[in-house]
Amino acid sequence: MGWITIHIHIGWGKIVNMDNLVFLKLGGSLITDKTQPYTPRLDKLAQLAFEIKSAVSSNPGLNLVLGHGSGSFGHYAVKDQSSLLNLPPFSPKGQIENERTYWKGFSEVWFRASQLNRFVMEALNKAGIATIAFPPSALVSAQDGTIKNWDMSALRSALDAGLVPVIYGDIVFDEVRGGVVLSTETLLFYLAQLLPIKRVLLAGLEAAVWADFPARLQIVRKITPSSFKSVADGIGASHGMDVTGGMRSKVEEMLGLVKLIPKLIVQIFSGEEAGNVEKALGGEELGTLIAADK
Repeated sequence: MGWITIHIHIGWGKIVNMDNLVFLKLGGSLITDKTQPYTPRLDKLAQLAFEIKSAVSSNPGLNLVLGHGSGSFGHYAVKDQSSLLNLPPFSPKGQIENERTYWKGFSEVWFRASQLNRFVMEALNKAGIATIAFPPSALVSAQDGTIKNWDMSALRSALDAGLVPVIYGDIVFDEVRGGVVLSTETLLFYLAQLLPIKRVLLAGLEAAVWADFPARLQIVRKITPSSFKSVADGIGASHGMDVTGGMRSKVEEMLGLVKLIPKLIVQIFSGEEAGNVEKALGGEELGTLIAADK
């Protein structure tokens, strides 16, 4: 019996609910124990998936792209595979063992990032959310640490079909460096220039950005490019292992993004408190707001 092939054309201008396209990131510190290598927080993942399902069900106009950090999976893998930081990927002839060591390390980082993604996808699936993962390692190419190309056609098709696309921090091939780790924020920076994302929600452990980290006595309610300098010194690093720069790096990347897309609104808030992710998806302002200067 022969196969019957059905061709379905989905136009790129059909993305549903373009006026309410939201990017939600579940931080690595939230969904893993970043002080313990390769340790997912399964109960927290289940709770977050339930909140996302509830928000999507009660807000029919909500269109969602989901991202997650690599937490104690990717960050510890990069630290463990020190060859990624110290060996050139393209060794001189005769040093083939170094090349093999490099690419073995590359593969291990990929494996750990994809391992965490599987835990995330299982939680979303159990909650009844129709999702599909888009591994950056398979779709993104880089050149000297910068994204060079990302084929967005399948991700756009997923949005058209009403599915929730999921991306995550990952290692990708780099034409100059061999491989490079791209954080979820770096991926978002590129993604937001190609999709009409209106809001970015970064859910982590911290209630907000603190002006006096680690004392945590003074919350910064709003940060703009012009006000950042006055609070920059007090913004802390990450809780636990983080090879992508921690909180200050995240704030700087988001400030760069709102400069580029002035109408974009970014919120950094705690996903640890039950109900916060659902509230944020529903439009409630939580934590710290990052926005362009008026």
